[in-house]
Amino acid sequence: MSERTYRIHEVSELTGLEPDRLRAWERRYAVVRPVRLANGYRAYSREQVALLGAYARLIEGGARIGDLAERPAEEVIARAAGRRLPGPPHASLLEAVKALDRERLEALVAAEIRRHGLATFARDAAPRLAAAVGELWALGRLPVAAGHVATEVVLHALKGGLAPGRRRGPLVLAACLPGERHEWGVTAAMVLVQELGWRCHYLGPDLPVSELHDAAWALRPAAVAVSGSSPAVVQRNLDDLAALVPRLPPGVAAIAGGGGTGPHLALLAGFGWQVGIEAFPARTGPESGASSVVPAPELLD
Repeated sequence: MSERTYRIHEVSELTGLEPDRLRAWERRYAVVRPVRLANGYRAYSREQVALLGAYARLIEGGARIGDLAERPAEEVIARAAGRRLPGPPHASLLEAVKALDRERLEALVAAEIRRHGLATFARDAAPRLAAAVGELWALGRLPVAAGHVATEVVLHALKGGLAPGRRRGPLVLAACLPGERHEWGVTAAMVLVQELGWRCHYLGPDLPVSELHDAAWALRPAAVAVSGSSPAVVQRNLDDLAALVPRLPPGVAAIAGGGGTGPHLALLAGFGWQVGIEAFPARTGPESGASSVVPAPELLD
């Protein structure tokens, strides 16, 4: 079986590096040399993705790509691996993921939710576990299967806690943009919004913007929310996002979130999108029970 390779937009989503930057690094520093396919597209190996991810993390910490490019790949990856993971999760959760032990992970997640509540799990443990799994995978220290186990278990727990039909309050429709399959952040955010009195209807990953439009007219929510974890995903959908806002039912707020919105803030605002947790409409009143601020800085990440 041939080794799995990755196209440049996949590398961008996995590392957080925009395609233009990846191409510039290739030209100027030759940090990696992806294989060129017959159609001219770049194909990156797993090892190259891990190295690029290590560059990205070290640069976030203040390193310079020119200096890093002169060092051996093994040294760069080891240096990145030595950095402390952001908010490490409970060791038992991560060990179950590493062992591919789904039953144990399900039991640990269920116990965590019983002990601290679903909202606390969504706010704290789930994002930290996602960051740790992504970090280890990019460094080549976690198999793809382990990441799939973690994703299946965590998403099952988060989605199972969303119950729009059994609650009252204003409705929000949420979805991942076309091309976006990272669901941890948006489902965790919707759990927190639900905790504040909203009815949260999650429509899933990789949803065409036209279908979000149709759902908004069918269900008449108070808000629609979309998530894109990488700038490349958001950029590919800018035209559709621009067209959606004026076609929504009157009074429906449009909110975009996720790590991919950062480079596109001005454009999104010009289209009529509100961006980030601070923009989420506050809903208060005896029916909703919501407070005026959603306490989740990673909303829709």
